[in-house]
Amino acid sequence: DWTYTMIELNFNVYQAAAKKTAVYPDDAKVVYPAMGLAGEAGEVCNKIKKITRGDVKLDEIKNDLAGEIGDVLWYVSALCSDMDLSLGDVARLNLDKLNGRLENRNQQKNSRLSR
Repeated sequence: DWTYTMIELNFNVYQAAAKKTAVYPDDAKVVYPAMGLAGEAGEVCNKIKKITRGDVKLDEIKNDLAGEIGDVLWYVSALCSDMDLSLGDVARLNLDKLNGRLENRNQQKNSRLSR
C-alpha cells in the first residue's frame, strides 16, 4: 500500500536524523532509551493530569505537550535503533495489528447482527 510506504519513509528519515543526536554509552543501549521513554511518557501524563485537574487549559500548554510528545518519539526511535528495528517497520506492523483488530471487531459485530 502506497500510504504505508510514505509513512515508513518519513519515519525512517526521522530515525536516521534522530540517531545522529543519540549520545549515551554503548553499554546503555536499549536500557537508556527505554528508561527515557518511560520518563518522557510520564511527563506527558503529568501535563494531561494538570489539564484534567483544571490547573491549565490544553491551548495553554499545547506547545509544551508537543515538545514532550516529540521527546517520546525520539526515545521510541532510539529504542528501535538500538534493537536494529526500523521505525517505519514498527509503525507499519502496528497499523497492521490495529487494522486486524478493527476487522475482527467488525466481523464480530456483523456476526451478532446476523443472528
